[in-house]
Amino acid sequence: MAGLPGSGKTTLARALEQQGFIRMCPDEQVWQEHGHYGRDFPRGQYRIRERPILDRITTELHDALIAGQDVVVDHGFWTVEERERWRAAGELAGAQVLFVYLPGDHDTLWKRIDERNRATYNDPNSMYFSKDDLRRHGNSFVVPGPGESPLVYDGHPATVLSALAADGDTPQSTR
Repeated sequence: MAGLPGSGKTTLARALEQQGFIRMCPDEQVWQEHGHYGRDFPRGQYRIRERPILDRITTELHDALIAGQDVVVDHGFWTVEERERWRAAGELAGAQVLFVYLPGDHDTLWKRIDERNRATYNDPNSMYFSKDDLRRHGNSFVVPGPGESPLVYDGHPATVLSALAADGDTPQSTR
């Protein structure tokens, strides 16, 4: 998946999890291992703490796909290079990879983030973000281009499941 905070990645990933997918979420693992972003460790150190977790999830992803399990990686994948690395990891394991883009305009994203901020100390998927954080992250996010062939998410998990079914037999990976 590719999308900014508030775009619906975790909501979609949880819906796929209900359909039997294994959901892998780096943010949750960072929270479990290091605590709350901005309270238990400085805001500028997120990527440093996330890196070894992403490496570990790459291995877990490979193992799950080799075992024939369906997987969704609940992560933003903000750059073309990052998306290509993870696509290659899935394909190396022999998986069918579907790239889903979750777009969102600033006002909609902010409304969701502002609501989510209320649970920030109790939910690993509710990292506190300000409007300035969202703008800054929005400037760092590379919108997928046609060469990446994304499925643009329409808010309905059934659309993703249908796209996977149309591409072949049982899906084995989505990101």
